[in-house]
Amino acid sequence: MRRAISNKEVVLGVTGSIAAYKACEIASRLTEWGVRVTPVLTHAATELVGPATFEALTGHRAITALFEPLQNPEVEHIAVATRADLFLIAPATANILAKAAHGIADDWLSTTLLATRAPILFAPAMNANMYSHPATQANIETLKARACHFVGPDEGRLACGDTGIGRMADPAVVLEAALPLLANQNGLAGKRVLITSGPTHEPIDPVRFIGNRSSGKMGRALALEALVRGAHVTVVTGPAKTPLPYGVEVVAVQTASEMADAVLARAPDADVVIGAAAVADYRVENAAPDKHKRDGEPLTLTLVENPDVIAQVGAAKRDGQTIVAFAAETEDLIENARAKLTKKQVDLVVANQIGVADSGFGTDALRAALVTPDGAAEDLGLIAKDELAARIFDRIAPQSDRSGSLSSM
Repeated sequence: MRRAISNKEVVLGVTGSIAAYKACEIASRLTEWGVRVTPVLTHAATELVGPATFEALTGHRAITALFEPLQNPEVEHIAVATRADLFLIAPATANILAKAAHGIADDWLSTTLLATRAPILFAPAMNANMYSHPATQANIETLKARACHFVGPDEGRLACGDTGIGRMADPAVVLEAALPLLANQNGLAGKRVLITSGPTHEPIDPVRFIGNRSSGKMGRALALEALVRGAHVTVVTGPAKTPLPYGVEVVAVQTASEMADAVLARAPDADVVIGAAAVADYRVENAAPDKHKRDGEPLTLTLVENPDVIAQVGAAKRDGQTIVAFAAETEDLIENARAKLTKKQVDLVVANQIGVADSGFGTDALRAALVTPDGAAEDLGLIAKDELAARIFDRIAPQSDRSGSLSSM
């Protein structure tokens, strides 16, 4: 998704909350991704963080006042408002929310918010009582009605010492919320994407289980790519360690049977179904209700096959639906993927190598190939999981046809 946002421009508005320091990380990350960042600090923000910090992080002058001597015309509020791809206000105080809601324009930031037609994303940060005050809530609803976007706030310990809702969302979460707005891709707009992710845990007893090392990183990459392309994304996930992106509908499960039930209930409404989860092929036939105690004797487990989730989705596939399966293999990668493609009745199989140090569960990259129903295989070599996610969506949904279904491969 970085390729979709490079060379974009973000106006990063920083207001007078103690959370202003978090904006430094946001500015740094956006700049690393190739985004031009124009930092704008209100007078109150400059009492908490210095303009020089943002200038060093972004390589661009920080705007701190509406009328500045020798101001460059290129950073005047109308010029910036016109060319910006996104206005990100992080942190957003109750004061800036009130100004924006009521059209008050008494400083550079509030003036430019009135002039821009770019998407606006607020990341609120304030005392819990201020946030819950009817005036603040009314202002938020007014801004949402005008198509402004919000991320957070979170609940936790606040700078004032109180505990409650009002903490600015983590910078990583703010960035994830900004990505779809900044990328402005709509190839999957109006489409519903259903993804399975992570491992499943099949209980032996209340303490032990049969599982695998799946981290959920591939599922996360797929979900974020689908969000950036404008889709509504649902992820049915086993107990993975990797958090899913902001904006995803999450359905948490533990076992393969639970995953099958969750997926089959939602698959008929999905335009794209991607089976990236490492679903356990077997479960214990009779899991013990109590913890098994060691008694010096061998423990024998009888295993029975779990349902094949993606095969069931493939058997019930409807017209216009696209189904993608993953094939994690230790050998005969392409041959096994071709067999899985036929058996599961899917449109694409992502064959990926496991059992090697640089590819597989828990890594940031995979040795992968894309296998299509005609038997063709595109060897991608060692590829980062986020780039692999982009290649998958490039293949299955390059654009929507006039009927509204996904283009065929």
